Amino acid sequence: MLHATLELAFVWRLLIAVVLGGLMGLERSIAGKHAGLRTYALVSLGSCLFVIAGTLASVELSAFSGINPLVVASAIVTGIGFIGAGLAAFHGATPGELTTAAGLWVVAAVGMACGFGLFYLALATAALSVVILSLLGSFEHAMRVRFGKNGE
Repeated sequence: MLHATLELAFVWRLLIAVVLGGLMGLERSIAGKHAGLRTYALVSLGSCLFVIAGTLASVELSAFSGINPLVVASAIVTGIGFIGAGLAAFHGATPGELTTAAGLWVVAAVGMACGFGLFYLALATAALSVVILSLLGSFEHAMRVRFGKNGE
């Protein structure tokens, strides 16, 4: 059984994952994308919990060799790939949907970082992702208009 202080530390990891994932998803919601604030927050939360559960299981089962929480993390990466592929398949592989799928993949990593207690890395990744999603789209469009294909 977990000590209350340790359990509270894990709750903080979950809360930070939800906040950071939600912030990243808010930009997608504002941009009118299918996967937005709630989807991103849930993916980040789920990834965080998978990592916490994998880590705790490895501690609880430390007498057995071969228990590794990184296996759980690798399964998350694969699973999120399926969500991204499904998003592209059902809504068309447009640049906006592919960007949303890539954002879901990154927000899963943010959740995993929170699960491992790597809060500075999670915060930096979330901040960079919001910058990429909000600012680089406008820059990309301006470059297309100026130098190339004037498209969506």
